[in-house]
Amino acid sequence: MSTARGLRGELDHDPDTTPAPRPAVLAVLLFCSTLTVMAGTLLVPVLGVMREDLAIDSTSAGLVLTAHGLSIAVVGPFAGRLMDRFGLRGPLVCGLLLYAVAGGAGLVTTSFTALLISRFLFGAGAAAVFTGTTVALLTLYRGSARDRIVGWRSTAISLGGIAWPLFGGALGALSWHSPFAVYLVGLPAGIAVLILLPRTPPSSRGTARAPGGTLALLRSPRLLRLYAVSLIGSLLLYVLAVFVPQRLAELGVERPLLVALYTMTTSLSGSVVGLCYAKARARLGYTVLLRTAAAAWALALLVAATAGQAVPLLAAPALFGAGMGISVPALTVLIGENAPPGSRARATSLAGSAAFTGQFLAPLLFGPLAAAASIRTAFLVAVALAATVPFVLTQRRLGNA
Repeated sequence: MSTARGLRGELDHDPDTTPAPRPAVLAVLLFCSTLTVMAGTLLVPVLGVMREDLAIDSTSAGLVLTAHGLSIAVVGPFAGRLMDRFGLRGPLVCGLLLYAVAGGAGLVTTSFTALLISRFLFGAGAAAVFTGTTVALLTLYRGSARDRIVGWRSTAISLGGIAWPLFGGALGALSWHSPFAVYLVGLPAGIAVLILLPRTPPSSRGTARAPGGTLALLRSPRLLRLYAVSLIGSLLLYVLAVFVPQRLAELGVERPLLVALYTMTTSLSGSVVGLCYAKARARLGYTVLLRTAAAAWALALLVAATAGQAVPLLAAPALFGAGMGISVPALTVLIGENAPPGSRARATSLAGSAAFTGQFLAPLLFGPLAAAASIRTAFLVAVALAATVPFVLTQRRLGNA
């Protein structure tokens, strides 16, 4: 597939001559897709107790949630290179095992330093899980079936953003160590992948190796723009997640259950839109979908900045979640299809690097701004950032869509 292919109305509509994978394969891949979003959200309910028990400050406690994101951003391209060279199944199984062992280490870890090291190792496993599940779905499904499956994947990820924190909160009633036990699901998931996932040949087999490797991907104008949209969307999502609770406090809403309702709304709306994604994709081009997502982000952040009461503020996470429900599957397919021959896993892994870099940067960039000015100002700057997405998509012609 040539890199000259841009954002076209239809990217892959060749008849699928291979039989559809068994439903069990899809179920395992969708389940594993939720494990990346679980990486940090699982621990949010016990963060305060953990900080007190380990005698660490808020910044150090925050690193427990974000360290894996930096690790994913750094390790992701290496995981992608392994998958391009050796196929998906082996690296994905190894990633799931590392995910389980390093994640579960928090059950017995009693020092902050050891916990932080385990979180970085955990991120390496999560990088392989993110890339492996994404590329497996892109490889096993084609055409309209692929649009439907990536929409389901978006829904699964959104629902995971709701379910896993609930598990974490329930287990956190025992101790702050207990939620780490949930990461052990990587062990049976790895066994299931080993048994069920069909052998897929390395994507580099039978193709000329792309010159320049990862650097060549970063020099592709189309991929670079898609990575930029992924980074911006992820950064803005975390701006919303970090500052909406503080906006609610300004409006007199501080009960944890009510704050959790606002947080869950993002995932709920994203899951609904994900189910409708395939129908929307059948009618609209990818560029239109991504512009619509950016408009939803900008409107959500504008509501967050200007709402004077708690009820209207609920529209902010709902709108933003809808935008993510559109952008995540669209970017997934576009990045996979614009990858040079033999480089799909590396191209996909760089999307993860961009997204998790955005997560890591959000509090570093917008925290000082909110402290120096106000939370409303931070949201308004975020609106301006969301407004750059159409410019990123159209600065140079990307295709027919």
